[in-house]
Amino acid sequence: MTSAINVSLLLLLTFAACGLTAGCSSKHSWRRRMENSLLPAKNSFLFEEATISDIQAAFNDGRLTSCQLVQYYLDRITTLNPHLNAVIEINPDALDDAAKADNHLLPAKNSFLFEEATISDIQAAFNDGRLTSCQLVQYYLDRITTLNPHLNAVIEINPDALDDAAKADIQRNAQNHLSPLHGIPVLVKDNINTHDKLNTTSGSFALLGSIVPRDAGVIQRLRMAGAIILGKASMSEWDNFRSQVPPHGWSPRGGQARNPYSKTKNPCGTSSGSAIAVAANLVTVSLATDLDGAITCPAVVNSVVGIKPTVGLTSRSGMVPISPRLQTIGPMARTVADAVALLDVIVGFDPLDAEATKAAKKFIPEGGFCKSLKEDGLKGKRIGILRHPYFDIYSMGSMEANTFAAHFQTMRLKGAILVDNLKMRNAEMMENLIANGEIILLLAEFKLSLNAYLKDLVSSSVRSLADVIAFNNNHPIEENMDEYGQIVFLASQKTNGIGVAEKKAIKKMAQLSKEGMEDLIKQKKLDVVVFPEHYASNAMSVGAFPIISVPAGYNSIGEPFGISFAGLKGSDAILIEIAYAFEQATNVRNPPPTLF
Repeated sequence: MTSAINVSLLLLLTFAACGLTAGCSSKHSWRRRMENSLLPAKNSFLFEEATISDIQAAFNDGRLTSCQLVQYYLDRITTLNPHLNAVIEINPDALDDAAKADNHLLPAKNSFLFEEATISDIQAAFNDGRLTSCQLVQYYLDRITTLNPHLNAVIEINPDALDDAAKADIQRNAQNHLSPLHGIPVLVKDNINTHDKLNTTSGSFALLGSIVPRDAGVIQRLRMAGAIILGKASMSEWDNFRSQVPPHGWSPRGGQARNPYSKTKNPCGTSSGSAIAVAANLVTVSLATDLDGAITCPAVVNSVVGIKPTVGLTSRSGMVPISPRLQTIGPMARTVADAVALLDVIVGFDPLDAEATKAAKKFIPEGGFCKSLKEDGLKGKRIGILRHPYFDIYSMGSMEANTFAAHFQTMRLKGAILVDNLKMRNAEMMENLIANGEIILLLAEFKLSLNAYLKDLVSSSVRSLADVIAFNNNHPIEENMDEYGQIVFLASQKTNGIGVAEKKAIKKMAQLSKEGMEDLIKQKKLDVVVFPEHYASNAMSVGAFPIISVPAGYNSIGEPFGISFAGLKGSDAILIEIAYAFEQATNVRNPPPTLF
C-alpha cells in the first residue's frame, strides 16, 4: 500500500460531491440485513463509526475490502438518504474504483496469479483473503479492454458485473457451504437468454434491443449458484445457419473473432467467442452451445476443454434454437475440472424443456459429475481408435501423428485398453449433412423452433423467420448481404413443418447412428471412441452423442490441436473419467503467446 489512506476511502469522503448511479442504487435490494451481521464473528468488522485506522487494519488483515466498504455506504445511502438528503449524487464508478483499489491491496507475499487460474485456485484465494470477486472481475474487465479489440471474443459486458461481485464478496463472509461457482465470472454465448441489461442476439442486429421473457434455464441455475454473468461471448451469427458462406466466428454485431494462438488460423465453430475468451484468460469459464461441432471445433483449435453433453442433461429453454432434437448447451474451460464444475451447476430438470431434461436426468450421477474426476480414470477403459478415416489424414512422422502415438502409449501405460484400426460403418455418409438427411430435418426444425422463440419474446422487431429475412434485406450493409446472403434462411422458410421427408430423415439418421457408432461400441465392447481434433463431430451429431475435447498439442508453428472422446448417450460420466485422467497424465495446455 502506497498511502495511509486507500484511494477508495478518498472516494467515500467525497461522496457528497459525487454520485450514485441508477445501476448501483437499483441493485442493492438484495441485502436487507445490517452489514455487521453479515460478517462472521471471528472476522467481524464494525462498519458503524469505523475510523480510517480501523478500516486500514481490516484491509491489511483481510477482514474487509474496498468493494465491501463502498457497498456498505451505498446501501446506507439508499436506506437513509431519502430522509436526510445529505447526498445529491453518487459516483457511478465508485465500485469500479473500489475494485481497482482492492487490486493494490494484494501484498507480494500473498500475490495471486490470475493467468490460467482454476476455479479451485480462485476459491482457495477467496477463502484465505488473497482475492475478492471484485478484484477478479476487474482483472477480467481490464483484460477484455486490452485484448478484445484484437480478438473480438466478447460482444457485450454486463454493466452489473462489479455490483454482482460485491454482493458475492459479502455473501462469502456471511455464509458457508457455497457453490464452487460462487463469485466466479462466467461468459455466456450470445444465443442464451439473460434477463438483465444484456442483449441476446445470436450475433444479429435483428434481435438487438429485444427483451427476453426470462433467464434461460441454465442461467437461472448459474445465478442460484452465485456465479457472476460477466457478459456475452461473440459467435457465428445464427450459429452459421443463415448462410454457409461466412467465415467461422463472424457476426454483424461482433465482427470477426480471432484465434489467440494465430493471426491466420480461424477460431472454428459457432461458439468461437466462448473458446477464445477462456483461452486468452478473459474469463474463468464460459457457456457454449453445440449441434455439429460448435463446442468441439473451437475447443480444439483454441486449446481449451469443451464438453458437449448428452442432449437433455442441460436445459435448452431460453436458447435461440436451430434443432431441439440435436442441440445442447455445455461448458468451456481451461481444465476438465473447471468444465465439470460448470457442468454440475447447469444440469438438471427444467419444466420448460421437460421432455428432454426428464429423460436425461437418470444420467446425472449422485453427487454430481465431479465424482468422475479420477486420476486413474483410464484404468481398465476400452477405448476405440477411429483410425479410418480420421487419424489417417496425418502423414507418417508428422508432429501430429507422433504426438497422438505418444498419447496412445500414455493411455496404455495408465491402464487403458486401446482397440485400434476401427472405422464406423457409413462414416463418410454420417459426416455429410445432405447424405445423412440431417439438413432436411434442420431446415424444418429451425423455422418451427425459431418462430416459437421469437413469439415468446416480450419485445422484438422480428417475430418470425420471415421477419428476420425481411430485416436482412432491409439492412444489407449492416448484415453483409451482398457478400454472404441468406440462402439457408430462404430454404428453411420454404419448409412446412415435419412432413414425410423430415420423418424419413429422422429414420435415416437413427439407422446410421445405430449401424455406425452404436453397433461399433457394442460389438467391440468399448467404453468410448477417440478421434483427432473435431473431425468426427458431424458424425456424432447424427445421434446426438456426447463429446469431450481436450488439448493434445501444438504444431510446428505453435497452432493448437486437440483430441476428442465420444460415447453413447448418457456416457458423460465415463467420458469425464477418461478425459480428466488423460489431461492429468499429459498436461498439454499452454496459454497463448503475446500476439498484440
